[in-house]
Amino acid sequence: MTDTLRSKLDGVAETMLIPLYLRAKETKRPDSMLKDEKAAALVEKIDYDFSRIKLMGHDEVALILRLREFDRFARDFMENNSSPVIVHIGCGLDTRFERVDDGRVEWYDLDLPDVIDLRRRLIREEGERYHLLSGSVFDFGWIEKINDSHLRPFLFLAEGVFPYFKEAQIKSLVLSLKKHFPGSELVCDAHTPFAIWADNLQLASSKINARLHWGLKHGKDVEKWGDGISLLDEWFYFDTAEPRVRPFRWMRKVPLIGKSTGIFHYRLG
Repeated sequence: MTDTLRSKLDGVAETMLIPLYLRAKETKRPDSMLKDEKAAALVEKIDYDFSRIKLMGHDEVALILRLREFDRFARDFMENNSSPVIVHIGCGLDTRFERVDDGRVEWYDLDLPDVIDLRRRLIREEGERYHLLSGSVFDFGWIEKINDSHLRPFLFLAEGVFPYFKEAQIKSLVLSLKKHFPGSELVCDAHTPFAIWADNLQLASSKINARLHWGLKHGKDVEKWGDGISLLDEWFYFDTAEPRVRPFRWMRKVPLIGKSTGIFHYRLG
């Protein structure tokens, strides 16, 4: 019997259902760019009106590409470090650990208490190398829970999270990570101010009670937040040669759109 759960999520937490639904939808495509059978099963379990999620075709492709690229950054980090630790900030209902686990990585999924409770019920409990952190990323008590491993190489992943908060909050978090985990790496996505405005219009039309705030004009702007912060790499959606992006690649020539959303890879300290 299907274990139907009624989701009582609101605001930012509700937005985690968007990538979940798209992963499930993508999994069923014959030309799928990402397979996630767990997501398909979860969509059947959660009692939620997924018809509320209405995205244009290029937005769906972009979100799947974002997921795939974050997976790639995680795999690259694991391949290049002998005892890696990865912290997934705002993990939502993502199953990235299951997708990329190399049998060595120590993994932390961090999100709000209601989300972590859902993860325990729907996805998995903690294990020897897999841990759950319950609370706001801006309440830095979670840092103390993992700081005993601070000499190991750390990667922090923040996918679809930072734009929902104010710049002062993001800056405070980045500087705190730099202080407690010097030499660690951070991968996050960010939008330009124009993209923030456009995405908020779309969120309003979908009736999801959440809005974006933080916009980033250039990836190197984050380097100004503190000494030792350096941009290692950046990736933009319309630059990829992925076949399903071809119908939209003309957008890369439009100044306001071409590099309006990207993924940025930093070293902290």
